[in-house]
Amino acid sequence: MNIAESERMRAMLAGERDLVVINSCAVTGEALRQTRQAIRRARREHPGARLVVTGCAAEIDRAAIGAMDEVDALVANAAKLDPRSWNIPAEAPPIAPARTRAFVAVQNGCDHACTFCVIPQGRGASRSLPVVAVLREIEAHLAAGAQEVALTGVDLTSWGDDLPGAPRLGALVEAILTAFPALPRLRLSSVDGIEIDAGLFALLAHEPRVMPYLHLSLQHGADLILKRMKRRHRRADAVELVARLKALRPDIAVGADLIAGFPTEDEALHAENLAVIAELGIVHAHVFPFSARPGTPAARMPQLPREVIKARAADLRARSAELRAAWLQSLVGETLPVLAERDGSGYAPNYARVSLPPGTAAGRIIDVTVREVREGLLG
Repeated sequence: MNIAESERMRAMLAGERDLVVINSCAVTGEALRQTRQAIRRARREHPGARLVVTGCAAEIDRAAIGAMDEVDALVANAAKLDPRSWNIPAEAPPIAPARTRAFVAVQNGCDHACTFCVIPQGRGASRSLPVVAVLREIEAHLAAGAQEVALTGVDLTSWGDDLPGAPRLGALVEAILTAFPALPRLRLSSVDGIEIDAGLFALLAHEPRVMPYLHLSLQHGADLILKRMKRRHRRADAVELVARLKALRPDIAVGADLIAGFPTEDEALHAENLAVIAELGIVHAHVFPFSARPGTPAARMPQLPREVIKARAADLRARSAELRAAWLQSLVGETLPVLAERDGSGYAPNYARVSLPPGTAAGRIIDVTVREVREGLLG
C-alpha cells in the first residue's frame, strides 16, 4: 500500500523543488519508531527543504509527530493523494512511473476491529476503487512499461463491499484479465483467506496469468489467540484453503504474516504458531514481534516480557527459514520465467528471487534454469 501511494505522490509532486515527504507507517510501535528516525534523518540530509509528513503515523500520532522540530507540516492521510492538499492543479493527474512491476491500490481502510490493530484509526472505513478507475490506472502503468501488476489494499479481499451490487474481488481480477489480454502477470498482495470468493479461488487455482503465490493475513496458528485477536478465521480454515489450492495448483507458494508473543500466548500456543508454518508450507513468512499500540484492546491485555517476544519471533523466523531453504532447493533444475528487476535479480511467478545474468535488461521476462541456491537466491 505505502509503495503504491508513495509512487503516486512522487509522480504528483515531481515538479516541486526542495520538498521532502515522509509517508509514514504506524502499524506497530516499531514502525512508529522508524518513522521518527526517518524524519530526523531526512532533516539532517535536507536541512533547507520543506519537510511534510503524511500517512498513518501523522494521523494516529498527529500531536507527537507535529511537535517534532524537524517537521514543517502534516497532511491528513485521507487527503494525501488529492492534488489540492499540495496546491497542485487537479487537472494534472500523476503519471505512472516506468517500473517493471506496478503496485495498484484498489482498496483502502478497514471495517474490522482486530484487537492489535490501529489501521482503522489511521485510514478509516473500507473504500473500494471502482472497476473503471482501476482499469484506467493499470492502463497507465502498462503504457509506461510495467510487465506485472500487483493489486494492493489494507484489506484487499474486502474490495467491492461498498460498491453498488457489492462485487467480489474475483470479479475485479476477471475484469482486469479481460481488459488487458496482453498483461503477462497479475499478482495479489496480502489477502484474508476467509474472504476469498469462489471466482477468485478459481482464478488462483487455474489462471496462469494470476501468479501462483498466496500471501495470507494469518497472524497466528492457534485458535485461542486468533479469537483474542478478533480474527474471523480459524486455523482449520487456512489449512483447508491451502490444501484445496495446492491440490489444483501444486506449484503455488504460500506466504503469511505471523505475530509472535501476542498477549496471553503461553508455550503451548507458541508451539501451535510454530507448527502452522510446516502445516501450511509457509515459505514466505513475515514475522512481527508483538508491539502494543496505545488505544487498542490488545494493549490492555497481560503483556509478555520483551525478551520472550523476541525469542519467539526468532523461533518463528528460524522455522520458516528452514522450510524456505528446503523449498528453494527443490526448485533447482526447474526452468522459471523471471521478471527482471533493475538490481540484477528478478521474481519468478512463485515469488522466489532469482539472480540473473549480468546485463539482463530490466522489465524483460526471461526463462532461467535454476542451477543452485546461493545466499537465499536462485541462480
